[in-house]
Amino acid sequence: MQFWSSKLRLGTLLVSVALGTTAVCGAGSSAASTPDYSKAESTFAGSQIAAVEGKGDPPRYNADAGALGHDVSGHQGDVNWPGAWGAGGRFVYVKATEGTGFINKRFTQQYNGSYHIGMIRGAYHFARPDVSGGREQAEYFLAHGGGWTPDGRTLPGALDVEYNPYGEACYGLDPKRMGEWIRDFSDTYHSRTGRFPVVYTSTNWWNKCTGNNAGFGQNNPLWIARYQPTVGLLPAGWSRQFIWQFADSGVLPGDQNVFNGPLDQVKGFAINN
Repeated sequence: MQFWSSKLRLGTLLVSVALGTTAVCGAGSSAASTPDYSKAESTFAGSQIAAVEGKGDPPRYNADAGALGHDVSGHQGDVNWPGAWGAGGRFVYVKATEGTGFINKRFTQQYNGSYHIGMIRGAYHFARPDVSGGREQAEYFLAHGGGWTPDGRTLPGALDVEYNPYGEACYGLDPKRMGEWIRDFSDTYHSRTGRFPVVYTSTNWWNKCTGNNAGFGQNNPLWIARYQPTVGLLPAGWSRQFIWQFADSGVLPGDQNVFNGPLDQVKGFAINN
């Protein structure tokens, strides 16, 4: 009786495999199901960092600190670009994509509008390591506005890696696998554009989810998020940040950023690292 019971279970397993219905356990199972993008319209650079890490009393912008910029997404709707320019904004990052299933519907108005008003602009991708690989998401980003050209007005694309808005903070990946995912994205972007993508993150998230991986500081410019009076401790591997997102609101639409240098250095960064 036990022999036939075991044989029946084996036959059931073989049928399941043939039909592709075998359950897959672990982080990879979410990629096999339909990805959830229900929050993508309201998810933007720093939205989860502010929610998890909180906000202190951010500094007031001082022109001596560097060029003033901001970042926007579909959350802001159509942006008043003359108003943003008049308020002092000189560079901007615009959310282009999330995962491999969301495109910012306001991207054209925001990306082209900032360019036409005179700003130096770039695009960013909100990482979703739970839905597909780093290579796939880099290709999706590049196909929907994330490219780079050496025109002196386009910043290299940025990868926004922060807390998961849909569940576990690190998207179900351990530090080793998270580092590999980011590396796949970075290498794919670099092979297609000749530029390494900017890494946007917070020190706390980076410590938690990559094990404070020090392997990206040599090539990937850092865009750090911290809503406190000072930029604070940087993740391992980076000795300086290129951009500091210091507040989630202010005189410019969206989040407030300061480049670590004057406007001519922003222009230099747009041309090359």
